[in-house]
Amino acid sequence: MKLRVIVTGTTGMVGEGVLLECLNSPEVEQVLSVSRKPSGRQHPKLREILHADFQDLTPIQDQLAGYNACFFCLGVSSMGMKEPEYRRLTYDLTLHFAHTLLPRNPGLTFCYVSGAGTDGTLQSRQMWARVKGETENALQQLGFQDAYMFRPGFMKATPGQQHVLSYYKYFDWLYPVLRAVTPKYVSTLAEVGQAMIRVAQHGYLRKVLEVPDIVALANLQQRQGSPVSEG
Repeated sequence: MKLRVIVTGTTGMVGEGVLLECLNSPEVEQVLSVSRKPSGRQHPKLREILHADFQDLTPIQDQLAGYNACFFCLGVSSMGMKEPEYRRLTYDLTLHFAHTLLPRNPGLTFCYVSGAGTDGTLQSRQMWARVKGETENALQQLGFQDAYMFRPGFMKATPGQQHVLSYYKYFDWLYPVLRAVTPKYVSTLAEVGQAMIRVAQHGYLRKVLEVPDIVALANLQQRQGSPVSEG
């Protein structure tokens, strides 16, 4: 099954990295970027919808039909933000997008990027971890053909990325050390994108994917082995 993928957040670091993997993958035949600003990329597979208000998708909703995967990489930092506003920009926005896709794409697999430390039990003292966990839980109950929650940690950007968090340049050189010392928390953005493509095509037993799952799935995707059923 070739993938027709919607990618959000393509002007952010994670979304751009995932977009690049989709454009490079022979398993992906079509990519729709939904973003507030142009991604800065041109490719025969790529179509872009620029839309300012993700809380109101009515003007573009009919253009979101006919896809079998969504890689939702849009997100904001909780730093300096009160819980109601963070919830509006995380839980509310994500669920609104998902609710819009669901009736128009009955066979769609939804992949959501939350992050390492997300708490699905909602007991964490960290506000962002609870809100992300609540978002994960709600997405898994919506009724998509499949829904997978991705919890990456430190991610090494893909060479050539235009949208990289400024402080990452101070840590990028540490990647080989971090990968060796804390492999459960370190991956590349390429691996995140490859793992998404893998689960969208073949599925995976675990619905919540931590870094070791992401790396293992990326390795399988690179080898193009048999469909995944490992737990």
